[in-house]
Amino acid sequence: MPSSSLVPADDPTLLFTNAGMNQFKDVFLGREARDYSRATTTQKCVRAGGKHNDLENVGYTARHHTFFEMLGNFSFGDYFKREAINFAWTFLTGDDWLKLPKEKLWVTVYASDDEAFDIWNQEVGVPADRIVRIGDNKGAPYASDNFWQMGDTGPCGPCTEIFYDHGPDVDGGPPGSPEEDGDRYIEIWNVVFMQYNRQADGEMLPLPKPSVDTGMGLERITAVLQGVHSNYEIDLMQDLLNAASDILGGVETTEASLRVVADHIRSCAFLISDGVMPSNEGRGFVLRRIIRRAARHGNKLGATQPFFHKLTGALVELMGGAFPQLVSSRKQIEKVLLQEEEQFAKTLDKGLRLLEQDIAALKSSEIPGETIFTLYDTYGFPVDLTNDIARERGLTLDYDATRKPWSASASVPARRANSAWITMQPV
Repeated sequence: MPSSSLVPADDPTLLFTNAGMNQFKDVFLGREARDYSRATTTQKCVRAGGKHNDLENVGYTARHHTFFEMLGNFSFGDYFKREAINFAWTFLTGDDWLKLPKEKLWVTVYASDDEAFDIWNQEVGVPADRIVRIGDNKGAPYASDNFWQMGDTGPCGPCTEIFYDHGPDVDGGPPGSPEEDGDRYIEIWNVVFMQYNRQADGEMLPLPKPSVDTGMGLERITAVLQGVHSNYEIDLMQDLLNAASDILGGVETTEASLRVVADHIRSCAFLISDGVMPSNEGRGFVLRRIIRRAARHGNKLGATQPFFHKLTGALVELMGGAFPQLVSSRKQIEKVLLQEEEQFAKTLDKGLRLLEQDIAALKSSEIPGETIFTLYDTYGFPVDLTNDIARERGLTLDYDATRKPWSASASVPARRANSAWITMQPV
């Protein structure tokens, strides 16, 4: 099946399409019948708002993106755990497929899923010491790295993940260990056993037909196959980084800010081509945030004039063959991005000057809530950009002091422990 739009059809529970299974949600729930019981897709996804939000991590890690492609295979009441696990292993390690070394692969299962553990261990032959049981490690029942759900409600179930070991030269520990957030062990495959329909009150109702939802990030598996440790080192991202570097006067392609620019052009262009326009609410607000974040990082790299829209041509050349909508929407994408850049230029310049003045006068490592609120409310300077700058300087934000005044248009689950985690999720 073709990729669906980034704007979920008739689904108010999702801000953007964030996984390959979104377009099959009603099939999993038994509300819709199709003339097939198996499917595969390459789905364009955006994770920059709502439950799945990677925006603040982009540019700082080796594997987070606002836009990515999810390769998926699906079963609607057809094959289940045994077949799905064997399909995954065969595709990843088989001589006719990706030929990954088996000894490089680790597996996780939901803690109570003995059936999946036994299939991996006794049938596939993965040693028990490379199969990790992951329980409810996120503070609530079914809140686990190995229990997947697309949103706060809807289809969900236990999952089994496959990790690739990049080797001892890369920092990080195996899944489930205290060092798991490093880049050595990277999840490349996730098989979700769709068994439940989560209700608003948390009740888990059995789905009419147990099904399978598999996801494999194209960028992550490409990094493995091309022998690099970062998604930003793969050919597709390198081409975008080189194009952005040329536009910005030869900036080093290893710059974190250039990674932000190269990542953000994909999400912005695809969102605009799917009909999302910048605005002050909902999806349009997220798009505006992404554009402004790219503009700020370009400014940091020395851009004094609008530049972001110029990257559209390179993106169309790279991805227009797979996604013809980019070709037909190119002029519209460039027009929208240029307008947003010009509109934001004055805000950015004034906001940066005021923030720099306040930072210079700080007597602690915390930016006062009054500064955050004044920049946002009076000058329209986005809170996440203030957070970005604070993070770069090793500062934190005192956003408790303002009673979170921006929450009138946003839901803000603030976490003061680290300035990286201030979020503004449009409702």
